[in-house]
Amino acid sequence: MGADRPIFVLGCPRSGTTLLQLMLHAHARIAIPPETRFVITAYEARNSFGDLRDEANRRALAGSIVDDRATLFYDLGLDADEIRAEIAGGPPTLGSAIGTVFRGYARRFGKPRWGDKRPGYYQYVPALRRMFPDAQFVSLIRDGRDCVASLLQMPWFTRDIYAAICTWNEAIDSGRAAARRLPPGTYHELRYEDLAADPGGQLPALCDFLGEEYDPAMAEPDKIAASTIPERKIWHADTQRAVTRSPAGRWQDRLEPWQVALCEAAMGSRMRSLGYELSGAARPPAGQLARYARAEALHRGAAAKRHLRDRVQRLREPGPVECRI
Repeated sequence: MGADRPIFVLGCPRSGTTLLQLMLHAHARIAIPPETRFVITAYEARNSFGDLRDEANRRALAGSIVDDRATLFYDLGLDADEIRAEIAGGPPTLGSAIGTVFRGYARRFGKPRWGDKRPGYYQYVPALRRMFPDAQFVSLIRDGRDCVASLLQMPWFTRDIYAAICTWNEAIDSGRAAARRLPPGTYHELRYEDLAADPGGQLPALCDFLGEEYDPAMAEPDKIAASTIPERKIWHADTQRAVTRSPAGRWQDRLEPWQVALCEAAMGSRMRSLGYELSGAARPPAGQLARYARAEALHRGAAAKRHLRDRVQRLREPGPVECRI
């Protein structure tokens, strides 16, 4: 079994990653918490904490995780003082501090294995691998038109359709890159539509990848949704109902014809390669394609800046980041 291997769930936002998180959390041996906001924040700020062999620096790192409301640590239901003390007394690496938090969450449920879910982790697979070299990654894919349609309805998504399309394309491209580069037994990909239509068929294969026995409770995530998903996240209300294939294909009612045409023009080749059928919409006007091209260039530029910034930060690291717990 892979009892000590962390599990990271990723994918384009609104691709069903919360459903998958609940399914994994329903397993008798696995604990996956609600979405947090401290893993990448701490990684990107790692040099500011100094040498973690100094206990004072480990305490400062712990405080940045447990005391800042923006990290959503409070959603984990853990004792902040207890976690702070564990980090201060633990191994002097960033990965160890982060692993201590999630191990504490798993301990709360009496489970030996932990993981984390955040859609945007697709941008940070190399960073996660640095902190957790033995991690396993589970990528969930959903019809790009459904992701875009859902993103545009979210209160927290304040950008336009061009940015939404870029987000899906980047998630797909990043997943493919991870599949090529990661060693065997490290990366697993599945489609949301297949998972929703046949959880009893898809989940055993996922468990086999994770090195775990299949737990039938995973196919009924609605039974734990109310006690696991924070009430304020009303956009996850569907998780409290039995798994059904009905959410698939909602884009047909949510997107206007011009939006469908733009999605299929910008995402079509990727969608076809993933087994999604296109509607045959007419090619969108040149002006819309030009706006998408500008958005994509900005998206790629931002990714390149992240990569460059990380390379510079690595040169200045005061110590290792690999988890040692």
